[in-house]
Amino acid sequence: MQNPTPNNAWCEIRQDRISSNLALALALVPEGTRFCAVLKADAYGHGICQVAPLVQEQDVGHIGITTNGEARAVREAGFKGSLIRLRAATVAEMDDAIDDCVEEQVGSLQAAEQLETLIDAGRYKMGAHLSLNAKGMSRDGLEISTAAGKEICQRIIEQLSNRIVGICSHFPSNELEQLRQSSTLFQQQAAWVLAHSDLRREELLIHAGSSLTLVSDEHIQTDMYRCGAILYGILKPELGFRPTMELKARVVSLGDYPMGTTVGYDRSKLLEQDGRLACISIGYANGFRRNGYERSTVAINDSLCPVVGKISMNTIVADVTDMKDVAVGDEVIIFGGERSNTIKRGSAEHQFETIMADLYADWGLRNPRLYR
Repeated sequence: MQNPTPNNAWCEIRQDRISSNLALALALVPEGTRFCAVLKADAYGHGICQVAPLVQEQDVGHIGITTNGEARAVREAGFKGSLIRLRAATVAEMDDAIDDCVEEQVGSLQAAEQLETLIDAGRYKMGAHLSLNAKGMSRDGLEISTAAGKEICQRIIEQLSNRIVGICSHFPSNELEQLRQSSTLFQQQAAWVLAHSDLRREELLIHAGSSLTLVSDEHIQTDMYRCGAILYGILKPELGFRPTMELKARVVSLGDYPMGTTVGYDRSKLLEQDGRLACISIGYANGFRRNGYERSTVAINDSLCPVVGKISMNTIVADVTDMKDVAVGDEVIIFGGERSNTIKRGSAEHQFETIMADLYADWGLRNPRLYR
């Protein structure tokens, strides 16, 4: 799908790489283990409407989302498989997602009671996943290491036993020893649930583990991996995974400035020699974060150029003094690129002091997307 190239900042999405990354990830999944493609945050900023069909092409039977809008987009893309919400939801959200057959996550007695209300009304007919904290993320999973937690767990199962199709958790760390400990504890707690209920092991998915878990050196027990980051080339380039998004803008102005000129708000940069500066059509409103000040570079015509001065809302300034061929209208690579001087993951994460998943979601949701 080709769209006109925007004149401001934009993201270029490589659909071929998403498909390739997915194939590589599926090849890593042990035989007999399922795979859930995580498309939350509008497919990490890549656009669910474009990514969901790529997932279907490789017969992935499970997709993970968080919002009802994401669920609707997945269904509208034609996905007929299992759609799992990867966080707790309000009763209004649950009710609104019924037509899209979303399997809800239950980690509290209140959530179970809300879901039971919808079941009794004859509206909710899908399965639910019992979420256990297992001394992990402590956000919406039930902690059953205490007597009170065990009692609540049994009450939840009494209310929803005929709807529970899975037991899940989310590991807080993929450092090998901590991953090993988390996996062992989760399996022990899942076993306790089975021993103290009428739930049948063969009818349940007991699942935990993300992209980082899948590519770790630690084998864990899980019926299904739930993976997002790996689809978008954030991990393991040595295994062939490639970045799927590029962030670009344009040179919109060029100027020659004498030594002693200041650049940016608060006169944050002083030119120590005569220089040529390029104004570029991207700023913090487009996801080029203000903390990139004094540590960022961009690529113009295969040359790396330092960003100078504080970041403005819709513009940045790059020093192109040593470049002879730069012109207004030239494409500027903020992240990605095909040539020798690319802006890679490590550089972007250093410049903006965050992880690539954060940047992808931010860039993709703020800027027009051009699909290649």
